Amino acid sequence: MRRLIALTTCAVALALGGCAGGTPNSGPGVLVDTTRGVVGPLNGDTGTIVPHEAIAPQGPYLLDTGDRLRVVVFGQEGLTNSYAVDASGNISMPLIGALPAAGRSTQGLGTDIAAKLRGGYIRDPSVSVEVETYRPFFIMGEVLAGGQFPYVSGMTVQNAVAIAGGFSPRANRWKIEVTRKVNGQPYRADVPLTHPLMPGDTVVVRERWF
Repeated sequence: MRRLIALTTCAVALALGGCAGGTPNSGPGVLVDTTRGVVGPLNGDTGTIVPHEAIAPQGPYLLDTGDRLRVVVFGQEGLTNSYAVDASGNISMPLIGALPAAGRSTQGLGTDIAAKLRGGYIRDPSVSVEVETYRPFFIMGEVLAGGQFPYVSGMTVQNAVAIAGGFSPRANRWKIEVTRKVNGQPYRADVPLTHPLMPGDTVVVRERWF
């Protein structure tokens, strides 16, 4: 009972501005409530409430395991091909072997590939990289057919629910969570149906209590 009271007190304090004495944004992740525009620690540690925009993805799309890329090395048909980002976060190409791709933008990866090829293989390589297939998203909980599904650019949580067969009879349509990596750090968000999804997101539809 004491633990429950303490947790409740901390939750109220977080909503008002954060429990005192903690380290801001401490712990393995951050609980984000996009409906209120604030974040707090995922693991229950105390911390300072900050605007959720502070952890929103910035800049270009960053590659990760499961993405499939189309790499074009102009004038080099033997190198131009589709390459998957493997479980180690690498792609493997002829001549240069394994090359880190996770956490890189397509432009940055193209620059890395050109630099490797320039080091003794091709005098002045011209390289283009684009995402051929994004890594899948996952949806579970109170939907009719949860699982792993291909990501489509521009999709929302509502689209994901439809792909999973719709809500189950016990679904809480106002309690949907999305877990996402931002700069390699996992964050979990309470989001509305209109919230845009990103590749690799995990969507959880909670059960309603009544």
